[in-house]
Amino acid sequence: MRKIIELTALPQQAASDESIRLLLHKNFGFNPAELNGFKLIKKSIDARRNPIKINLQLEVFINEIVEHGTFELQLKNVEHATEVAIIGSGPAGLFAAIALIEQGYKPVIFERGKAVRERRRDLADITRHNTINPESNYCFGEGGAGTYSDGKLYTRSSKRGDVMRILNILVFFGADPNILYEAHPHIGTNKLPQIITAMREQLLACGAVFHFNTKVTDFKIKNNGIHGLYAGNDFYAFEKIILATGHSARDIFELLNRKGILIESKPFALGVRIEHPQALIDAIQYKCTGSRSEFLPASSYSLVQQIAGRGVFSFCMCPGGIIAPAMTAPGEIVVNGWSPSKRNNPFANSGMVVSVQTDDFIPFHKHGALAGMTFQQSVEQACFEMGNKTLEAPAQRMVDFVNKKVSQSLPKNSYLPGTVSRNLHDILPGFVSYGLKESFKLFGSKMKGYLTNEAILLGTESRTSSPVKIPRNKETFEHPQIKGLYPCAEGAGYAGGIVSAAMDGENCAAAVVLAS
Repeated sequence: MRKIIELTALPQQAASDESIRLLLHKNFGFNPAELNGFKLIKKSIDARRNPIKINLQLEVFINEIVEHGTFELQLKNVEHATEVAIIGSGPAGLFAAIALIEQGYKPVIFERGKAVRERRRDLADITRHNTINPESNYCFGEGGAGTYSDGKLYTRSSKRGDVMRILNILVFFGADPNILYEAHPHIGTNKLPQIITAMREQLLACGAVFHFNTKVTDFKIKNNGIHGLYAGNDFYAFEKIILATGHSARDIFELLNRKGILIESKPFALGVRIEHPQALIDAIQYKCTGSRSEFLPASSYSLVQQIAGRGVFSFCMCPGGIIAPAMTAPGEIVVNGWSPSKRNNPFANSGMVVSVQTDDFIPFHKHGALAGMTFQQSVEQACFEMGNKTLEAPAQRMVDFVNKKVSQSLPKNSYLPGTVSRNLHDILPGFVSYGLKESFKLFGSKMKGYLTNEAILLGTESRTSSPVKIPRNKETFEHPQIKGLYPCAEGAGYAGGIVSAAMDGENCAAAVVLAS
């Protein structure tokens, strides 16, 4: 007999299979001799009151062999198959490539940046030499922005595709199986490179082609249809192109706009990255004194507020994480966050952003569909100019920010290029700084201790999503003007995060197959 069971356990009990077996016997009367085993289906933490509980959903096997199930990809040899171009090797591009191979098509992947391991040298140069490689950085390169920015897998986009398929594929290529049942699954920046490498090696074995350090500079369009692409001086003929370039590929937006291919400005969000000591967030969330229990993970939070008709919300929260320099060109400051798999660093950081509407782009109206992108860029450049004109990030203590006071000193933090004390109100747009200031007061009343000068704000968190949308037909996924062009995932305005981008990549691949 198999049965789905909901079980509540203390953290130390949930950490032991033997303790779970004892609880199943005690709470449900299962005979230990007849209980052959169980599978975890879902696991979440309930920290609303003490003692903290772990909620488990289990499939138990009574007098029946435990079936863990296996997941296999139906990959084919596509060395001589019909070719489909994919521009970008982030999650959308890689999962589109897998889906194409399963259907017997040969993906040819163009990536402006470097292979995942080679990217590390350029990331190191950001902090060692204060230099940004515009083609290889935290946003550009194999695996996309997600590879070196945490690997959170939580999504609310289940209607867009099969979330469990995406998670199973990641496990297939080396992710910890716990992502299949954790309420907020996470891989970790330290483990993602190996997974991305394994995916590429499998794709190559099936006949896929990768072009690294190959920046697409133009498209050949004839009779409103795709006929190929240019990368430098080279031309590659294709009738189908999946455009999966990510939210920071401004040159692609400019190219499309220059060629008269329809694009649109879209809302996004902008603000700061805030960092607290992880021990402080643990004390608030777990209501503990001293260190948290060894059976509990570094705690997180999710905050949202409406201020003057705008949403203000936490974004990409990284417990036990690090703040990273995420700019993609010289002369700008952009910050993001990531965590290793163990989330064991001493700080907790999160984006804290304010919604930006298309009406806010009016001063940039002359830029047309690129007005939002230009607005975004202007804030990043102001952050650079009003800092030290280096990669040091303008920063301010949290209470000082609320009081519009320049901090006399800044707390120790995880941002390796360094910080410089500035009044962020002088850098951020007025509606953004006001929304943050008022929200911090309210967040401080929701989470006692959150509003503190132990916390530091760094500017600017601006790449929350694409400021441009590339339209596509709802049924065919093709651009409405250009047959054979499939705008995809974050860079086109249709996804946000690893899982939703991966699902959108699969959807675009399915549309390519259907149209062939």
